[in-house]
Amino acid sequence: MNSTLKIVLSLLIALLVVNSCSRKKDKWLNKNFHAMGTKYNILYNGNIALERGREKVDDAFTENYWDLLPVERMQVSEEIMLPGQTKNSDFERAEEKANKAVQKHGMNINGKEVNPQIDEAYLLLGQARYFDQRFVPALQAFNYILFKYPASDKINEAKVWREKTNIRLDNNELAIKNLKRLLKQEKLEDQDFADANAMMAQAYINIQRKDTAITLLQLAAENTKKDNEIARYNYIRGQLYNEFGKKDSANLAFQQVIDLHRKVPRPYYINAHLAQAANFDMNTGDKLAYLEYLTDLEEDRENRPFLNKIYNQKAEFYLQEGKDSLAIAYYNKSLRTNNPDRRLRALNYTRLGDMRFDFSEYKTAGSYYDSTMSNQVLDSKPYRIIKKKRDNLEDVIYYADVAQRHDSILNLVNLSDDDRMALFTAYTDELRLKAEKEEELQVLQERRSNGIVTVENTLPGTIPTLTPESNRATNREQQTFYFYNPQTVAYGRNEFVRVWGDRSLADNWRLSDTRLNQVNLVSGDSTTVATVEQLYDPQYYIDLVPKDVKVIDSLIKDRNYAYYQLGVIYKEKFKENEFAKQRLETLLALQPEDRLILPSKYNLYQIYAEQNNTSKAEEYKSDIINNYSDSRYAEILRNPDTDLTKDMNSPESIYENVYNAYANQDYAQAIQDCEKYIDLFEGEPIVPKFEILKASALGRLYGFARYRDAVNFTALTYPNSPEGKRAIDIMKNAIPLLEKKDFLADDDVYNYKVLYPFAYNETEGIERLRAQLVEIAGRISFYELKISVDTYDEKTKFVVIHGLNNIIGADGFADVLKEDKYKVKRPCYTISSPNYEIIQMHKNLDEYLESK
Repeated sequence: MNSTLKIVLSLLIALLVVNSCSRKKDKWLNKNFHAMGTKYNILYNGNIALERGREKVDDAFTENYWDLLPVERMQVSEEIMLPGQTKNSDFERAEEKANKAVQKHGMNINGKEVNPQIDEAYLLLGQARYFDQRFVPALQAFNYILFKYPASDKINEAKVWREKTNIRLDNNELAIKNLKRLLKQEKLEDQDFADANAMMAQAYINIQRKDTAITLLQLAAENTKKDNEIARYNYIRGQLYNEFGKKDSANLAFQQVIDLHRKVPRPYYINAHLAQAANFDMNTGDKLAYLEYLTDLEEDRENRPFLNKIYNQKAEFYLQEGKDSLAIAYYNKSLRTNNPDRRLRALNYTRLGDMRFDFSEYKTAGSYYDSTMSNQVLDSKPYRIIKKKRDNLEDVIYYADVAQRHDSILNLVNLSDDDRMALFTAYTDELRLKAEKEEELQVLQERRSNGIVTVENTLPGTIPTLTPESNRATNREQQTFYFYNPQTVAYGRNEFVRVWGDRSLADNWRLSDTRLNQVNLVSGDSTTVATVEQLYDPQYYIDLVPKDVKVIDSLIKDRNYAYYQLGVIYKEKFKENEFAKQRLETLLALQPEDRLILPSKYNLYQIYAEQNNTSKAEEYKSDIINNYSDSRYAEILRNPDTDLTKDMNSPESIYENVYNAYANQDYAQAIQDCEKYIDLFEGEPIVPKFEILKASALGRLYGFARYRDAVNFTALTYPNSPEGKRAIDIMKNAIPLLEKKDFLADDDVYNYKVLYPFAYNETEGIERLRAQLVEIAGRISFYELKISVDTYDEKTKFVVIHGLNNIIGADGFADVLKEDKYKVKRPCYTISSPNYEIIQMHKNLDEYLESK
């Protein structure tokens, strides 16, 4: 009987289950069966996947507390995803669960959904797509809820999510309009009310109406139940108040974050503290209490991950207090934390660079600015600002290096042989002692770290005795043969390297030239390779000291020019008159070449006049007028009210005249004038312009090799001037292309020329033919012909016909001109435009004619 009852009951239950599985019957049993399955199985697992994915998004997102925080903690990626791809597998799983709920448990009967959980499935679907940053599909899911489920208990939440998606799609005005209507027409629950106000605040921030956003964020913070959101909204309020200059209101907002303490993540708490600290008023605040406050933050062990920011804040305090040494120490401590915050590292390097700049330590400042740029976004506005500062230091750093290096070399030149030997002997002894100590320390550390050796004897003046570990172990097998013990072998190898160096495996290995260790040494402007034996040999260094009079004279000349440039740069660019005066007076004491004396004295006159040192200014003025009466400087001093900057003798006017000669193809005269005025204006900024113009004229007259050498000279001699940088760019990019002199085939060329060669000084014949060809070209309509006179080299000029579009037409036109109608009987050549450029660049017309 019991068995029969069980069977009957089982069949009834099975029938009920089968009957309730139907999605086509609008019955209580069917609706609740599918609703329970949807809620407690599919949606439950889908929501777990969604929350897991959100946690991963939170963990991957690094807050940038330097800028205004976004209301929602989510970083939108610019990466483009293909259809079917996803950024996060958890969101993909959540979306799959939502789709499964709709497909397996949806009960759309007579156009109406009777399963009360399907609206939540669509909400889950939209949220999964939203966090996966597929905002258009997410918007479709939220709109479907609003369209199909207007009576849903999730309708308000869906409306808020729809506007969040609109904001992500930059539909800020639409989102504001819809959220305002929602808040006005509906009575929202606390969390929905907080979310709506928070997202409306984000929309107002996006359209730069930040004052309105402050009030909305306050409403959001008061109504949300989540501590993290309370901290975030109040922190953003503090940031906005700071933007409006309301530091007291900002501090109150930050204090609300601080009051949450351990209820919120530590970054909110500590950054709120630091934001309050940044608002401290140095004029009215209690500086001692403020310093104690920062020190307490520094000493709190929980704040160790944030020491970089705390150190920076203390450095800022000491900097404003004028305690530069303490400020530098704390900026460096902030850098030594090795925190990956590149924005803070850039700020620290900038501050250190600015301080070194204020101390007139321009080379060190340049190094700090280099480090700043390496921590900034390339071509961003802050990057460009620092780059401009760094570029302004190029000249002073370059010439300071030249002056220092050449002074050192010349000091060695002036020493006696005995003094040089004593100097380098002391240097090599110190170098050898240092190397030995480093090697011994390294060997000891390696052995101790490997447990190989112990120090048996450490008495002063004695060498420590190293005992292999195997000899001290009583429970190990004693190994007597040397090569059976790898520890002893390693010790012997290290000792060999220490005594003999790294020798190659070859015969006569004891000879010094088999030693592999080599060191690169810089001597003057060249680099030499020294072996280790040479590194410790004083005579090696003595031999590197230049002895050739020409080399020494060149060093003196370069050193003097560097001093002059430093004086002018300090005076004109940095307004550092004391530094400028020191460099220029030092230069005059060195008895430089005549071309530097006059401009140095004139600059010193200007410096003393600006410093109201009348006696010294008059001394230099009288010197210039009496001893250099024909100079432009003397004329300026005699007539200070006359504008000589644009007279016929000014460098600018002279350069313009020389350039006109170049433009008129009088290259020989242009070269001669450039050389004349380079010497005359030596030391002035216009000299590199003459050099690059001279290079162009040399190339036009003598060809590629002379042009390349002249451009290279400009690049090496004036690397920091605009013309020098242009020359460097030409050497890097243009010269490799221009040096190709192989002629091109005439195929696929549609521009040809006819050349009539003349002797360079055959002026009348050139002009006669040019006029005749111009007249002929005017009568020909089927070609757009142009006539020019081009210099080929110092002996030859061409009268050139341009505008012929094929080689047959060029040859035929030249033959027509020889007929009795035109009587142009001179010999001529036809050539394509690309090959014409090659012969003008390389002066290889003969090679071209032979190739034809």
